[in-house]
Amino acid sequence: MNHLYTRREALGTLGAALFVRVAQAKAPLLRGIFPIMATPYTPRNAVDYEDLAGEVDFMDRCGAHGMVWPQLASEYRFLTKEERRRGMRVLAEAAKGKRPALVLGVQGENTKAALEYAELAEELAPAAMIAIPPTEAKSLDDFRSYYRALAGVARRPVFIQTSGGAPDIDPSVDFLIEMGREFENLGHVKEEHSPIYTRIATLARARPAIRSVFSGPVGLYEMRVGCDGCMPEALYPDIDVQIWDLYHSGNPEKAREIFSKRVLMQYTTQLIPGARAYIMKKRGVFKNAFSRREKTHFKPDAIREMDFEFEGLRPYLHP
Repeated sequence: MNHLYTRREALGTLGAALFVRVAQAKAPLLRGIFPIMATPYTPRNAVDYEDLAGEVDFMDRCGAHGMVWPQLASEYRFLTKEERRRGMRVLAEAAKGKRPALVLGVQGENTKAALEYAELAEELAPAAMIAIPPTEAKSLDDFRSYYRALAGVARRPVFIQTSGGAPDIDPSVDFLIEMGREFENLGHVKEEHSPIYTRIATLARARPAIRSVFSGPVGLYEMRVGCDGCMPEALYPDIDVQIWDLYHSGNPEKAREIFSKRVLMQYTTQLIPGARAYIMKKRGVFKNAFSRREKTHFKPDAIREMDFEFEGLRPYLHP
C-alpha cells in the first residue's frame, strides 16, 4: 500500500497546524485509567446500543479517567462499518456531561478506511482518537503515511497504538518519536510492542515529542517506568483506579495487595473463553453474556471458578 496524499489530505494537514494546539489546550487531561470498553450483544447477536450507552455510566460511577471504544478488546474486527459508526454516535451522546474523557477508535485496514472514521470522530468531538496501525500495510512507510493522513484530519490528540496492525512491521520507538515531532497531536502512544517496559521508559524520556505514553494492561511495573496511563479491559475500572491512585499517592504496598487479587481474576478470565462477557453481566453492566469472538456457553465448574475468584475482588468493587 503506497499511499500518496490526496489534495484533501494535504490541505487537511496544513489546516491542522492552526487548530491542534488550541484544541489540545482545551482537552481533558489524558492521564490515568482509560478502559477499553466492551461491546454488548443481544440474544440475536446484534449490538446492544442501550447497554453500550449504559457502560458509560458504569465507567463514570467507577471513577475511570477516560474510556475507549472500539478497540481489540471491544471486538472491533467483528463489527460492521455501520455498527462502529452508530456506536461512536451513541457513545458521544452518552458521554456528554460525564467525567471520563471519551477516546474513539478510528483505525482501518488502510488509510482511506481510517479517514472515514476519523472524519466522523471529528464531528462527534471526543477528547481524543486512537488508531491501531493499518493491517494492509507493507512497510513502515505505509504506517507513516497512514498516521500523517490522520493527523491532517484530527484536531485533537491521536494515540498511536503499537499492536494489532500488519504483522512483521515494527513501529519502532524512533518512528513514534518522529511522528510526535512532526505532528503535535501524534505525540500520544499506547505501547504494547515488545520489549514493552524498555519502550515505555524510552518514550517517557522523549518528551516533549512524546506527550503521553499509555500501557495496555494495568501494572505496577508500567507505572514505575513512567507510563501516563493504562488502557485495560473494561471489567474492573473501579479496582484499576484504586491501584492507580494508591500507587501515585505513595502507597505502592496497598496497590500491590489489590493488584494481586486482580491478577488472579485476570488469569481465570484468560483460561475460560467468554469469561469477560460473563463478568460484565455479573456486574450488572450488560443484560447478556454474549461475544462474537468467543463461545459463552459455560460449564458449571467454569462458573464456580469465576464466581470464586470474583469474591476476592468484591471488597474493592464500587456498588
